Amino acid sequence: MSLTSYRTLGRSGLRVSPLAFGAMNFDDGSWGSAPEASFALLDHYRDAGGNFVDTANMYNKGASEETLGRYFDQRPGARDRVVLATKFGGNMAADDPNSGGASRKAIRAQLDASLRRLNTDYIDLYWMHQWDRHTPMEETLSTLTDLVRAGKIHAIGLSNVPAWWVAEAAATARLRDWEAIAALQVEYSLLARSVEGETFGAARRFGLGITPWSPLASGTLSGKYSRTATEVAGSGRTAYAAAYLGESTFTLLDALEKIAQSLGTTVAAVALAWVRQRSEVTSTLIGARTQEQLIANLASLDVMLTEAQVAELDTLTAPSLDYPHNMIESMVGFQQGDTTINGLAAEAFVR
Repeated sequence: MSLTSYRTLGRSGLRVSPLAFGAMNFDDGSWGSAPEASFALLDHYRDAGGNFVDTANMYNKGASEETLGRYFDQRPGARDRVVLATKFGGNMAADDPNSGGASRKAIRAQLDASLRRLNTDYIDLYWMHQWDRHTPMEETLSTLTDLVRAGKIHAIGLSNVPAWWVAEAAATARLRDWEAIAALQVEYSLLARSVEGETFGAARRFGLGITPWSPLASGTLSGKYSRTATEVAGSGRTAYAAAYLGESTFTLLDALEKIAQSLGTTVAAVALAWVRQRSEVTSTLIGARTQEQLIANLASLDVMLTEAQVAELDTLTAPSLDYPHNMIESMVGFQQGDTTINGLAAEAFVR
C-alpha cells in the first residue's frame, strides 16, 4: 500500500490517502514546527503521494492555519491538489460566548476567519470539532448545508460527538434533504477502542468514513516506551503516555515488539498498521515534528498484518463494551435458539 492508494471518504466523492497529515504542530516554532520545517514535512508527504491535510481553527491560536496558508501561497497549484480539512467550534476569544460553538453566527464567522488564514476560497472537509450541547442540531446542519450550496465547503464531518447525536444528525440530514455527513474523526488506537461499540455501529449504518486521531495513543505506542523506559527526556508527550503505562500496556508493547521484529519493522508501524487495517477506517491521522518521525509513520504503509497477528492484538486490547452490547453478545440464542442466521442488516452493527 502507498499514499496513492486513495479511498473515497464515506459516501462523499472525495478521494483521500490512507494516511492523513495532521498539521496541529504547525506554529511559529515556539511549541511545534516552525514554518520552514513545516513546509518541508508537508512537501515530503505530498511528494510521496499524500493528499489529505487536516487542521483546526484553534490549533496554536490560528497559527496552524496561517502556516498552511503561507505554504499554499508559496506553492502555486498545491491548494487544488490537496483535500484540505479544518475544524470549527473552538473558541478564539475567551470573553465572547459566540466566538466558538456550532451556532449559525459562530460557524459563519469561524469559516470566514479560517478561509482568510488558509488563503483559500473553499474548504474541502469542514469538521465540527466537538458536540455543542447548547445549539439545536437543525441550526448547525442547515447552516452547513447552506455553506455547501454556496461553494464555501465541500463536505461535512463530525468529531468528538456522542454516537446518538451522529445517528440523529445523519438521519435528519437524509430526511430533510440536507447535506449528508461524510465522516467522523475519533480517538482510536489499540489503547482507545470504546468507539467500536456505538460509534462504529453508527458509521457502518450510515456509510460514514472514519479518520482516527492519536493512533499511537499520545506516543505510548511509538516504540519509545517499554517496561524499562517509562519516561522520555525532552518529550512533551510523556505526561500523556503516563496514564497508559501499566502492566496491560507493557504486555501489549511486548507483543508489538515481537511482531515488529518478525516483520523487520517498528513498534509504531505495527500499531499504525493495526488501525489502518480496521474495516471501518478510511484514513488515519499522523502527526510529525521531524522528518524522521514522518518517515517512520509512513513506513507503516509497508506493513500488512496477518489475521493471526491482528487477532493477537485484538485479544490483548479488547474493549469492555457497555450495556446493551454486553447483554446482546451474551444472549445470542435469545431470539434464534440453536440456529445460525446470516443477514445484511446485522452487518451494519456487528463485526
